[in-house]
Amino acid sequence: MSKQEKVQDIVNILEDLYPEVPVPLDHKDSFTLLIAVLLSAQCTDERVNKVTPFLFAEADNPTDMLVLGQERIKEIIRPCGLSPAKSKAIEGLSQILLEKHNGEVPQNFEDLEFLPGVGHKTASVVMSQAFGVPAFPVDTHIHRLAYRWKLSTGKNVTKTEKDLKRLFDKELWNKLHLQIIFFGREYCPARGHNPHACPICSKYGRAALFK
Repeated sequence: MSKQEKVQDIVNILEDLYPEVPVPLDHKDSFTLLIAVLLSAQCTDERVNKVTPFLFAEADNPTDMLVLGQERIKEIIRPCGLSPAKSKAIEGLSQILLEKHNGEVPQNFEDLEFLPGVGHKTASVVMSQAFGVPAFPVDTHIHRLAYRWKLSTGKNVTKTEKDLKRLFDKELWNKLHLQIIFFGREYCPARGHNPHACPICSKYGRAALFK
């Protein structure tokens, strides 16, 4: 089987298992998505979704977030971890959005990545899920699975993103990265994983080398 046939088979498996993929982080617009993604750093989506209703009830836009202030933001988001840094970033990016972007979340990578607390992965999530721009956000989970499935050397997330973008058609990226996340949670976890029972690892993963 050629590399491209393997890639297409993986696409088919993921599409069969997850024909519809909801965005894991609850949000109502690009700003609330941006904040939710920022909070998800080193925190589960489930916990973020429990915290954001309380935060957004008090402030769901840059103006109200500045009024709320860093200390109150920190108090609300404490369960997400790293609250001092995250609250400072939320206050800072809210200020920049008001001063430079009329309170709107910019729709380009350069301006997004300029915002405090917003790296390339966070910007990619916002671009893909809020604005529908083709992007392939690679978090630690996708990075791990790409290595397991021998789709990338796994040297770093930047290399993994380049490898996946080269292998998969651009029109698939936005849905595919979510499908991989859902698959990883259900079939291919970091711990307690049975590679021989995994629909993809059993065929194409590194464990398949030892059958």
